[in-house]
Amino acid sequence: MSNGKQRPPRTDTPPGEPVPTGLAAPLNPGRIGAYLGLAVLGVLVGLAGAFVQAAWFPGGLLLALVACAGLFYGGRLLTRTQIGALAPAAGWLISVVVLLGGRPEGDYVFGDELGLTLFMLGGMAIAVMCATMSRSPQQGADSGRPGK
Repeated sequence: MSNGKQRPPRTDTPPGEPVPTGLAAPLNPGRIGAYLGLAVLGVLVGLAGAFVQAAWFPGGLLLALVACAGLFYGGRLLTRTQIGALAPAAGWLISVVVLLGGRPEGDYVFGDELGLTLFMLGGMAIAVMCATMSRSPQQGADSGRPGK
């Protein structure tokens, strides 16, 4: 500073240490409970989807996949994390794999191989899409357009 003036202090720096996020964040019992609840809902959607897609093949399959998409995306929006979409997807996958095991008599829940394949691949694709999507826009965020 050659003219003797000093710059004003910066006001855009965050105070103190940065808050850890993601896996580095401290454990939150409410969030853990939400993840467990979403996993249980995933089990229930997997069970219901297995029966519905086998009973009414084309429409039931679409209904089961829409239910999966709603649960996975809803978990993502509810928790605002990727784990929010993966927790119900894990419960869904576990229930579907358990149902694939069959019974000692030799029969199993799924009706035909095409429905099973589409239900498994479609559900996994939806889970991956919901877990890897970009962050959802914040409520009340400025749109950048004047007058809005």
